[in-house]
Amino acid sequence: MANDPRDAVHPIPQFPAGFLWGVSTSAHQIEGAADRREPSVWDTFSAEPGRVKDGSTAAVACDHYHRHTEDVALLKDLGVDAYRFSISWPRVNSPGGLDFYDALVDELLTAGVRPVPTLFHWDLPAHLDWLERDTASRFAEYVSTVVDRLGDRVSKWITLNEPAEHTLLGHALGTHAPGKQLLFDALPVAHHQLLAHGLAVRALRAAGATDIGVANSHGPTWPASREPADLEAAAFYDLLLNRLFAEPLLLGEYPEGLGELMPGDVAADLKIIGEPLDWYGVNYYAPTRVGAPQGTEIEFGGITMPADLPFSVREIEDVPVTDFGWPVVPEGLTELLTTFKDRYGDRLPPVVITENGCSYDGLDDQDRIAYLDGHVRALHRALEAGVDVRGYFVWSLLDNFEWAEGYARRFGLVHVDYASQTRTPKASYRWFRDVLRAQAPRARG
Repeated sequence: MANDPRDAVHPIPQFPAGFLWGVSTSAHQIEGAADRREPSVWDTFSAEPGRVKDGSTAAVACDHYHRHTEDVALLKDLGVDAYRFSISWPRVNSPGGLDFYDALVDELLTAGVRPVPTLFHWDLPAHLDWLERDTASRFAEYVSTVVDRLGDRVSKWITLNEPAEHTLLGHALGTHAPGKQLLFDALPVAHHQLLAHGLAVRALRAAGATDIGVANSHGPTWPASREPADLEAAAFYDLLLNRLFAEPLLLGEYPEGLGELMPGDVAADLKIIGEPLDWYGVNYYAPTRVGAPQGTEIEFGGITMPADLPFSVREIEDVPVTDFGWPVVPEGLTELLTTFKDRYGDRLPPVVITENGCSYDGLDDQDRIAYLDGHVRALHRALEAGVDVRGYFVWSLLDNFEWAEGYARRFGLVHVDYASQTRTPKASYRWFRDVLRAQAPRARG
């Protein structure tokens, strides 16, 4: 059942003291200033006709590079504790690239907002390839450069964002950069990203960092029926999208049968991949209903799923959907977190919801308010069920370049007119500001 709209007349429950409230963005989606950094795989991908649905690129995007002072003022007015942004590896590789992030961190701290950088959010330098093992080592070198510059003021770090989607969409299906269609031959991409994560954790620890997490996307997998073929397909989907990326990090091992498909000395690599985390980030949007293959291509959430996959993604019926066509199922967040608690027990560190949001048009975005209201309440129910949740970040502060969708989808609390770059807070911005003001006093900065 979707969120009951009657809930909205009741105040959001109080979260524990010290709970971290924030918003998220990513570098490639908002920064612009493409002439001030080297190219990424997304620049190359977006330049190919037909790759981005509206033919756009992120060369300018929200022009956050030049307008970050205005955006930090929006964060301060919003009243968030923290801002999750990403650092562009291609920008850091360019002369003066770290100067931008140095200034941004200082402005955030002056505004009383804690900086929470993500070190990789899909914008791989164009000359690198996750199919190559050496990319993991190059990532660790880049991380060392960043933490050496910012580590005196940044304490909370995120290594990777959504390696599952970057593997599936970018390398297996080809609908995201770099546009490869390798299907199951993309598994080395997953392994090398996980190895990069582990090497990054070691680099951060060597620099004295004590607050390190990752941002993995997860959601419940619902079988289309109780028929054996549907149950088997759903279990396989859950293995690929949830367990493949959680268990090496949390348990130090791949699910049965997957380790032997990975390249290199997997046992040695897992010792690096399984470096202990201080917290585990979860990006949640919706459950996925999965059944046996149907023998035809399926369009789902803007993605074409090939006919020859060993599962098919089905519609979740009788729930609202966003403008993107994604189902709105707040209780799936409670289910996901309690499932992880049961599945991993004391191997699961404290959890932070590093992304949760939705695409809707309009300034009076009541549908977004209902969505966020329902998910915050679902998160509180997970807390009541004993899940150790320490924070919640809304995706996103700003409307932005939504990858292969271009500028057709608006996830922001703040509307961006891309022609004038005018920022206009939406009704959901004011709602979230009121929610934060109603929470118990919180440590800021």
